[in-house]
Amino acid sequence: MRQPMMLIALTVLGGCASPLPPVDPKQAWVDLYTITPGRLLMADRLDGERLEDGRYFQVTPGRHELVVRFDYEMNSGGFSLDPTDRTCYLTVRFDRFDAGQRYRLEARAPAMQPRVYLYDAQRRVLVDEPSRVFCIP
Repeated sequence: MRQPMMLIALTVLGGCASPLPPVDPKQAWVDLYTITPGRLLMADRLDGERLEDGRYFQVTPGRHELVVRFDYEMNSGGFSLDPTDRTCYLTVRFDRFDAGQRYRLEARAPAMQPRVYLYDAQRRVLVDEPSRVFCIP
């Protein structure tokens, strides 16, 4: 029983360690980042289609809808001091992705409310709030 589980674990870890694909100059590249250590931000869907690799988005020029999964800890309040995990799906729509450009999508949860920001290569804010938020408490 241990050998099949070990094989599955190694296969999953191998997928996480694989190198990123080369950047296509005909597309825009979107890096994902969260400022809080230990938090998870992964690409989930691009224009309604589930992605195989959640470490980045690579999109054609123009309008796109990006959905990211953002996992973070939240204080449950009340008498419990133990934080609880929260998973949110944040949707970002942007009309003007340009070929060959790099973008950065950042997620954070100030005051326990998830926020997402899309920046261009010069760190100008292009989107500063999600168009849709769905959280699993």
